Amino acid sequence: MNETDKSKPACVAVIPARGGSKRIPGKNIRPFAGRPMIEYAVELARSSGLFARVVVSTDSDEVATIAEQAGAEVPFRRPAALADDHTTTAAVLAQALDALDARTHYDYACCIYPATPFTTPDDLHAGLAFVADGDAASSFAVTGFAAPIWRAMKRGPDGSLALVWPEHRDTRSQDLPETFHDAGQFYWVPVIGFLDAPVLLTESSRGVVFERWRAHDIDTEEDWARAEAIFQTLEQGAV
Repeated sequence: MNETDKSKPACVAVIPARGGSKRIPGKNIRPFAGRPMIEYAVELARSSGLFARVVVSTDSDEVATIAEQAGAEVPFRRPAALADDHTTTAAVLAQALDALDARTHYDYACCIYPATPFTTPDDLHAGLAFVADGDAASSFAVTGFAAPIWRAMKRGPDGSLALVWPEHRDTRSQDLPETFHDAGQFYWVPVIGFLDAPVLLTESSRGVVFERWRAHDIDTEEDWARAEAIFQTLEQGAV
């Protein structure tokens, strides 16, 4: 733990990047706008100036090589039991922090997903402020739903539609509360509190709000194409 300078807590970044990906093969190292996707996450962490170490958790030698070339550390390989489609992010982060003996060395940890080309250092600073300056058990990126969830519909076996919340059928949109969802970018946690109870979303979590155009949870080819087109447009200064 950082005992000498409380104004600058000791932080570690963990980037989870397994080798296998069913929906987008090689997703974490596939070229995105000309660069391996994981390079954006490594550069984000390093450029933020927040982290004593930037560590990649992977089961893949290929991912490890590219991550190290980008400037990250890969001091261990992720166990195979934590590299399947059902493993939670919390479990991967907890294993990485245990492997790094994080209880001893770090105050806060940030789990940064590899597919975060729209996240900025300012976003990471805002997330750290929630857990370091307040009483949040975690913080992460959130974004608003494009349409009111209170008007959501479900389909019956015959294809008919029914409102999930019929009591809001005639409620004006402006009178419905805004709702948010996890934007799938990063998670900040206090190391000891998280390792004692490895949960990323609690009633005391806080959200760093992303504009919807920046919130891309890239899980399908359609997601990839849309995100890459927006990113390249921004890079070209067209908007």
